[in-house]
Order: sequence, then C-alpha cells, then structure tokens
Amino acid sequence: MHRFWSLCGSATRIPKLQSPSTNFFPALTKIVGTLGPKSRSVEAISGCLQAGMSVARFDFSWGDAEFHQESLENLRMAIKSTKKLCALMLDTVGPELQVVNKTEHPISLEEDSTVVLTPDQDKEATPNLLPINFTGLSEAVKTGDTIFIGEYLFTGSETTSVWLEVTEVKGKDVVCLIKNSATLAGSLYTLHASQIRIELPTLTDKDKEAVMQSC
Repeated sequence: MHRFWSLCGSATRIPKLQSPSTNFFPALTKIVGTLGPKSRSVEAISGCLQAGMSVARFDFSWGDAEFHQESLENLRMAIKSTKKLCALMLDTVGPELQVVNKTEHPISLEEDSTVVLTPDQDKEATPNLLPINFTGLSEAVKTGDTIFIGEYLFTGSETTSVWLEVTEVKGKDVVCLIKNSATLAGSLYTLHASQIRIELPTLTDKDKEAVMQSC
C-alpha cells in the first residue's frame, strides 16, 4: 500500500498513458486480386487498390510475356497514383499438361467414342484428336490408365469435364475411350493422368522467365 501511494502520489512521475494507434498492428489479412483482361487497366487496378487489394496475382497459365509486362507497368502506375502498397503473386504454370486448342472453338466429345491425344501441336483440335503440350505421355501411360480433361481442373461435371480410359498406345499418340459426353469450352484445358509419374521439372524455363520478368 505504501508503494502504491508513493508511485501515484506524484503526477510528475507518471507518464501519460496513450491509446495505442489504430495502425499499430499491420493488417494480417491479405486481399488477392488477379490482373486479367478485364482488370488490368490503370483505372481498374487503382479501384482495386482503393478497395483494399494488397496482393496482385499474375496468372502465367495464359497470356504472353508482353501481356503480363503491360499489366505490371499498369500496376506500378496505379500504386504511384493511389500511394497504396501492393505485393506481387506469380502463379506459374509448373509441370502442367494442357490440351492445345488454337481455334478456341468448343470441342464436343461423345461417350463411347475414341479420341487420340497427340504431341503434334500443329494439328487442329477436333472431337477425335486433341493435341497436347507434352511429348512423353505415351511413355508414361499404359492400357487401362485414367485421364481427366477439363478447364483448369477436373470438376466431375458431365458437361464440362471428360473422363478418358487409355485403350492403346501408338508411337507418340495415346488412344482413349471417352467415358462421358462433354463439351470443352474455352481456350485452356488441363489434362490430369491418374496415378502415374510425369517427368517434368517443377520449375520450367517458362516459369523462370516469368520470375525474372517480374523482378
């Protein structure tokens, strides 16, 4: 009790307590926004920054180096004008197998028909032939293996994703039986081969280029 009064009896010895600043603790939640075709202008990015976006995501599964470089420059201008800091997130492709559809026309696949997966990317994608970006698929799969194809990921939907069963390997081509009718719409289709090892590097040359471009 004596110690208590000795401390509190003299106002000159007690520092005035201050309320902690509302900005004392940094925000622990990050808001991530993807800079795509409709959200990459300086105006759109500035609006996102003002609304709280703190991380800008660059999706390198589509778009060329020039496209992403322009998005990066727009981000820098938006940061400068809004005075809002923003981190970069590089979503690299990695060892991803993709169907190459240069025409971008929808592809309708019919149940119980066959389709050939070929590494010849110069060929046009059709309901019976799907070019892919990997030359080693024929060496990795065998008869009876399962392959899924869909937009980004296999969704399990009977209308937007397709389930294939390998029936034959002919040279570099893989012949498959279509197990469900589906229409692949859009420009990007991802291929997943079940329970097999794909010999591709975790960080591809394209990934390295993307990282260096953003530095």
